[in-house]
Amino acid sequence: MSDDTIRLVTIGRILRRRWRLLAILTVVGALVGYGTSMLFPPRYTASASVLLPGQWEERALLTQAEIATSSAVVDRAAAALGWKGGSAGGLQNRVSAQASDGNIIKISGTADTPEHAQRLCDQLAKEFVTFAARIAGDSTDSDTTTGPDALRQQVADTNRRITDLANAADPGRTVESVQARTELEKLRTTLTEAMKKLDQTDPAANKAGMVVMGPAARPTGEAPPTRVQLIVAGALLFFLLTVIGHLTAARMNRRLRTEPEIAAALGSVLLGTVDVPGERPAHRPKGVRPRAWLRRLIGIDTRWDLPTPRMSGDEAGRRIRYQRVCARLRDQLPAPRRLLAVVLDGDEVARRAAGQLAAEARSGPSPSSSSRGYPKLRVVGVSVSRPMVPDRDTESGALVVLSPGSWTAEQLAAVAEACADAGHEVVGVVAAGAVRARPTRPAGHPPDQAAPALAVRGHEKGGLCDAEQGS
Repeated sequence: MSDDTIRLVTIGRILRRRWRLLAILTVVGALVGYGTSMLFPPRYTASASVLLPGQWEERALLTQAEIATSSAVVDRAAAALGWKGGSAGGLQNRVSAQASDGNIIKISGTADTPEHAQRLCDQLAKEFVTFAARIAGDSTDSDTTTGPDALRQQVADTNRRITDLANAADPGRTVESVQARTELEKLRTTLTEAMKKLDQTDPAANKAGMVVMGPAARPTGEAPPTRVQLIVAGALLFFLLTVIGHLTAARMNRRLRTEPEIAAALGSVLLGTVDVPGERPAHRPKGVRPRAWLRRLIGIDTRWDLPTPRMSGDEAGRRIRYQRVCARLRDQLPAPRRLLAVVLDGDEVARRAAGQLAAEARSGPSPSSSSRGYPKLRVVGVSVSRPMVPDRDTESGALVVLSPGSWTAEQLAAVAEACADAGHEVVGVVAAGAVRARPTRPAGHPPDQAAPALAVRGHEKGGLCDAEQGS
């Protein structure tokens, strides 16, 4: 899978084979989200709208939105409310303003209760309108003399002064008087046009004042993220991280899956593949460690990335596969001899296959003048961490039986080195795959040449099967 594209079937396999782990971690994520919600008190957000009559450019609206959340406005709102910690530093990160269509500034405030949020929003809107009017010159303070009304008054006084000067001049008797009256009329026209332009460009002069469009509505629900949102987010996050973790582990998996790669890692040839019907042990061993019990409980005691076992043929067909492997092994050897069937610890499928091969080798054809019998096999278990193979005695050579997709090239190379150190040549490799057994045949149709029953028990430290200790 390390080189394959991630497909939906892979996700489905994770959900099907790791549903217990996914369910447990999803619940853990929900609990983490709930604990996070306890650390953050609930927040409530209220909003009020301020209308800016007239025509406003987009940049001017953005400027007004920035003014609504400036420290000058927030400080005045905090002072008017009289809350503890109600300063610009305490409220600045809890207020916002946004310019929307229709020349409307939407002001929002967040507080710990719905009432506080409503009061904060109303006060912000009020202070914003007051501050904006003061900036535009609409304030009614008596000391203000440079506003638009004052400018209009000065223009009117200037027009009256021009009229008085024109009347005082000699009415058209001299050239100088005519020129003076003409210059005064030009000055009057220039002042009138300048005042018209001022009325057209100053929004505070030709537009009505800003209006708060009603009090802020009291919020009925918490502001996001709410407790429910945090719980759902925690559960979803843990679920996705678990799935991504499985996919990442599968991508980084370096176990060999194809028979040619396995044979190359062991420096030998592939003699064939055999099928082992999948089955659950009838009696679980006593004294199971708590760690193994926990792994079985949450469903991680078996690998998820292996493909679904295919349907097996009948027992006679499976036995033919074992016989063919024994025949190839016989033809591979120059002379009949006893061999070790090496199985790695933890590979239960390979152990059962090796036991079946040993049984077939014992029940195979007897040697005659025209043909040789099958080589005898003794099953031994080898540790993966520190592989150790029995020294050469009555057996000379090793047959490695393993399951594809279970071991890395480094582990198999270590097994080959252990065989070489013990004086055994790896004469062949047998790949054992788990299959699903077909339903039992009716009583009226017994299978032909049923394979002899074989009980492969757990090996001791020496690694011998009970079926082989008697041979």
